[in-house]
Amino acid sequence: MAWNWPWASRPGRESALFERKRTSGYGFLALHAQGEPLWTRRDYVSLAREGFMRNPIAHRAVRMIAEAAATIPWLLYEEEAELSDHPMLELLARPNHRQAGPSFLEMLYGHLLLSGNAYIELVETGTGAREMHLLRPDRVTVIADGNGWPMALEHRVGGVKRRVPLEESGNGLHLTLFHPLDDHYGFAPLSAALMALDIHNAAARWNKALLDNSARPSGALVYAPKEGGNLTDEQFDRLKTELEQGYSGATRAGRPLLLEGGLDWKAMSLSPRDMDFQEAKNGAARDIALALGVPPMLLGIPGDNTYSNYQEANRALYRLTVLPLVGRTAKELGGFLAPLFGGGLRLWFDPDQIEGLSAERDALWKRVSEASFLTDDEKREAVGYGSYDRR
Repeated sequence: MAWNWPWASRPGRESALFERKRTSGYGFLALHAQGEPLWTRRDYVSLAREGFMRNPIAHRAVRMIAEAAATIPWLLYEEEAELSDHPMLELLARPNHRQAGPSFLEMLYGHLLLSGNAYIELVETGTGAREMHLLRPDRVTVIADGNGWPMALEHRVGGVKRRVPLEESGNGLHLTLFHPLDDHYGFAPLSAALMALDIHNAAARWNKALLDNSARPSGALVYAPKEGGNLTDEQFDRLKTELEQGYSGATRAGRPLLLEGGLDWKAMSLSPRDMDFQEAKNGAARDIALALGVPPMLLGIPGDNTYSNYQEANRALYRLTVLPLVGRTAKELGGFLAPLFGGGLRLWFDPDQIEGLSAERDALWKRVSEASFLTDDEKREAVGYGSYDRR
């Protein structure tokens, strides 16, 4: 970088400036700028690796939702009659030879939470048997027609590509969560907490690095003897070896540093208290939990007293997160499978079998049973059962 100084073109000045540069000491110009943070990418693989596989808050929240939703039993209706034995229920109980119903649904809900998308392929064998298989989101691309409507799924494994039709008679189903800016793909809830996820992971890495470096912030040993001078090469190497062998690592944390011969320790970074380190980490954990729809109290995050007790927080998890997810999945699966079996079939879930909502169910039954102005048939219908024929 060079500048044309106003006096540089004066006659007789060039040699004087050149001599002055040769005889004066060297200088430098330092430019400092705020570096941009590095964020995790929003694709399925990155979110799965940095979130579910490396972050305990995201891992537990996703598992809590997926496992709770996968254990809710299905109900199948034909018109208004409930069916207890039907091929569709058998398919949902055992979607394929490798997975039972809860395992299949847990993976399906996990795909939705981590990518915003879940892909199901229905396979019919030569003997007439049917199986459902989940396709990993990062291996699937939605293929649209000339008008922009989805028509097929392109599934890639290695160098092999194949298409799974999505039309009414096709054997593919694409489930999505709402995305405000995409017509074909869903939005992953974990993406909304991406900044908090990176902050929480960075805090864990900072803690690990702190333990590896004597459990204290980095600093510098300053050699300033009264008579002046510098360390010899032998003294420098010996001091470096003693620091690495005697004061580095978590097992040597807190060991006092013995300084002599004009050495002084100067800290060069902020302490965790100055950075408000723990509160920042807890705040990031709360953001991750809230983005996924899990009350922070259920994850043991301190500082969150939104609910008066654990039971209320558990009911909120079911009412606000689990049941809406199960309900929309039931509608999609029912609409996908019903044409294969014929008849006016309707798939729904059984809320009476949810242990986390037992207190609400008991309160409802108590209120209905004490309502003397209702007949027995009206009471049964109020709690979700059909009327009882006394004849």
